Amino acid sequence: MEYVRDYAMYASVFGMFSFVWFGWAQENPRSSWRLYLGIASGIALIICLIGVYLSIKNWEEPSALAESSAFRNYLISFYAEFILGGAGAVVLIRKKRKAYVAPWIAFIVGIHFISLKSVFDDPSLWILAALMVAVSIIAIRVAPKLQVANSAITGIGAGTVLFGFAILGLIRFMSV
Repeated sequence: MEYVRDYAMYASVFGMFSFVWFGWAQENPRSSWRLYLGIASGIALIICLIGVYLSIKNWEEPSALAESSAFRNYLISFYAEFILGGAGAVVLIRKKRKAYVAPWIAFIVGIHFISLKSVFDDPSLWILAALMVAVSIIAIRVAPKLQVANSAITGIGAGTVLFGFAILGLIRFMSV
């Protein structure tokens, strides 16, 4: 992938979702974690806004999504993720298993990055997929041991992984 605008969008989108996951982590963490989660959220938001600015400044640059089949595949992946994530969350809530909603969403988000590898021709998205899926599995095992909500561990893990990829997007943007 050599599209400068897409790298800027990585910083923007991954930064925004890092912000969101760090926010979700604040559902029921240890109280001593709250300040750090707030700081992490703020830094992720700043990275997101830098990505937005760079995206706007480079809007006329080419994008992998300019190709109609790539954009169509992107939309299919996005809507499939949205529908599967939402349907699974509804089922979990109805079955009184809402503690598993955050790991479920992280799992589905991770899986959707597998299909985005071919859309953006970016093998690093497979690494992102693996890390997000790993976070979803690890959270279910670690959260009870730490006596925190699954969302705390899922949010910290997913927020950190996505933050790393937002920074990677900025680094790639600057190197093109």
